[in-house]
Amino acid sequence: MDTANFAEPVLNILLADDHEVMRLAMRHALQPLAAEIHWHEAADAAQVEAQLANGIDFDLALIDLHMPGGDGAPTIARWRRQVPALPVVILSATEDAALVRELIALGVSGFVPKSDAAEVMLQAIRLILAGGTYAPLRFLSDARPDRIDAPPSATGLGLTPRQVEVLGLLARGLPNKSIARELGLAEATVKVHLLAIFRVLQARNRTEAVVAAQRRLGLIEVS
Repeated sequence: MDTANFAEPVLNILLADDHEVMRLAMRHALQPLAAEIHWHEAADAAQVEAQLANGIDFDLALIDLHMPGGDGAPTIARWRRQVPALPVVILSATEDAALVRELIALGVSGFVPKSDAAEVMLQAIRLILAGGTYAPLRFLSDARPDRIDAPPSATGLGLTPRQVEVLGLLARGLPNKSIARELGLAEATVKVHLLAIFRVLQARNRTEAVVAAQRRLGLIEVS
């Protein structure tokens, strides 16, 4: 199934962030997820606790890492134990690779930087609702600091170095035109690279290609 067209009829989503503007922005960005979304909001850790205890069968929880009254990863770990079946996605302005790995190890379903474009966030959440796990490759790879957007190894994927560069930009949610501009290529050349990437990774679309790359590199597990 192409997650780009994935949509549930009704979703119950817990949205926890202490900034009202951020909550409004997330609601707007994620509205295409379902025909109807019931939003349950929280502005601090105590309100998150209350929402988790109220018996609602949430489909997803979007939680700011640094909620007032919480202490970051330890608080997230406690909530994960409280509702182990609930997909939890961490929203954060902190972009630290070690922290992202720690959160993934805790069992969260995704890490979405607040700096990411709305379309990238939407695709990430669609992937998670489809049963996957999401975190930007730039936080999970061992790439050099000056090339943090590229996956760590062309050899590990069976791709050429140029195809790995295309895949790294694909993981950021960039369209073909932007990838071409970033790499100084013709857009037609980017399409050729994408077809090769899809073939090697046995992917039907852009999202599946990123997930397949993450699987092969052993960076995250996708169920």
